[in-house]
Amino acid sequence: MGIAAMENNDDMFFGDMSHQNDSLPVKENEAKGMGTLFILSGPSGVGKGTLRKAIMDLGNISFAVSCTTRPPREGETDGIDYRFITSEEFNVMLDKSLFLEHAFVHDYMYGTLLSDVENVLKSGEDIILEIDVQGAFQVKSKMDCISIFILPPSIETLEDRLRSRKADSDERIILRLKNAEYEISRSGEFDHSIINDSLSQAIDELKSIIISYRNYYGGKNK
Repeated sequence: MGIAAMENNDDMFFGDMSHQNDSLPVKENEAKGMGTLFILSGPSGVGKGTLRKAIMDLGNISFAVSCTTRPPREGETDGIDYRFITSEEFNVMLDKSLFLEHAFVHDYMYGTLLSDVENVLKSGEDIILEIDVQGAFQVKSKMDCISIFILPPSIETLEDRLRSRKADSDERIILRLKNAEYEISRSGEFDHSIINDSLSQAIDELKSIIISYRNYYGGKNK
């Protein structure tokens, strides 16, 4: 399906795409007192970072700072938003198998350090990863996790958000929109999905999902 066809398919973006499994999965690590791993994924420009920052006030949850070879955008801080590293540094880490997941996305490399995730989970604290779809499926194949996909209300809205960032050329925006088509097609493989139309509502939904799992796994919302 092309981008134009997606724009004309109201059911794809305006139907009830938010979903939740009828029963919560059993987490093998819970008996060991470990935290819960949450994955936040979705197309570029959909608002993952804004949503992730908004739920940190729940407490007892950390953010896994990914490594990337792309240059920082305006307002981003090294070590807080991303670890900005060179391609050479990334490849050394890759050769040493230091990444839980890694992916080549929009001409740059991204990866999450396995040690970052394991250390937080072993401490009993929850952790959230803000990663692309490629990385999300890598993590899902390796670790117990709760996966959450963030959807735009429409492709037009997603394009407006990408352009409003003023961080990409027209060619790169077209590439991001084309990649969004594939990513959205796989949203049904995630445990939950949230349409980020109203930011406040999306934040409430994301917090509700996290709190529900904490209650189910023994009440971690300290």
